[in-house]
Amino acid sequence: MTPSLPLEFLKRPIAHRALHDVADQRPENSRSAIRAAIDAGYGIEIDLQRTRDNRAMVFHDYDMTRLTGRAGPIQQITAAQAQAQPLLHSDGESIPSFEEVLNMVAGRVPLLIELKDQDGAMGPDIGALEADVVSALKGYVGLVALMSFNPHAVAELARLAPHLPRGLVTGCYDPKVELLPQSICDHLRNIPDFDRVGASFISHEASDLDRPRVAELKAQGVPILCWTVRSPEQEAEARRVADNVTFEGYLAEYPA
Repeated sequence: MTPSLPLEFLKRPIAHRALHDVADQRPENSRSAIRAAIDAGYGIEIDLQRTRDNRAMVFHDYDMTRLTGRAGPIQQITAAQAQAQPLLHSDGESIPSFEEVLNMVAGRVPLLIELKDQDGAMGPDIGALEADVVSALKGYVGLVALMSFNPHAVAELARLAPHLPRGLVTGCYDPKVELLPQSICDHLRNIPDFDRVGASFISHEASDLDRPRVAELKAQGVPILCWTVRSPEQEAEARRVADNVTFEGYLAEYPA
């Protein structure tokens, strides 16, 4: 039986890549941004990438340049090197490991965990990141939900950790934005793999929430999260469809 998304994920607004603000030396997915989200009581969304030695690091991009100033894929360095790599716009912080973040959060707020596609084209060449994530979560006491754009990753999570709630990250799949072939975008756009991979929710692109497939899933009782909302006005519009928002750039209010 597919585990349901805990209701707490629908009650607390979710801070996108934690509660980051470079003006306050809190870059995205950083320890300081995570601490700020915990202190504010928000749910937290984080991204995971894999290092050369197959360890899960809390980091969004495939290439490290934008966030660290060091060129090259994070997949080409070890976890120890990643943990020693300074983040730009921080007060001396480095890339945190997934295990470290789990210890920081310690069940105090819900944690929405996105595994970035490791295949490169949403294909089946995955597994190492998923295995390390599930291993790190053994014994964790707290609300977590796992998700990925890649349906193969979600299916692997279902195999490795059938007790954990999991979902698909979905959107309009513009080939020029996603840098994927048109055929792959056309396949994924209408969320055909939802039942096959044992998903219990979606996190859909906020500007694409009027998609008929989203309405169809919502009518079936599927929880609809969305990304990324950047103003109270966008939030109000998104909540016409979505059950909760993933936000950044402002402080979302808790719905009554």
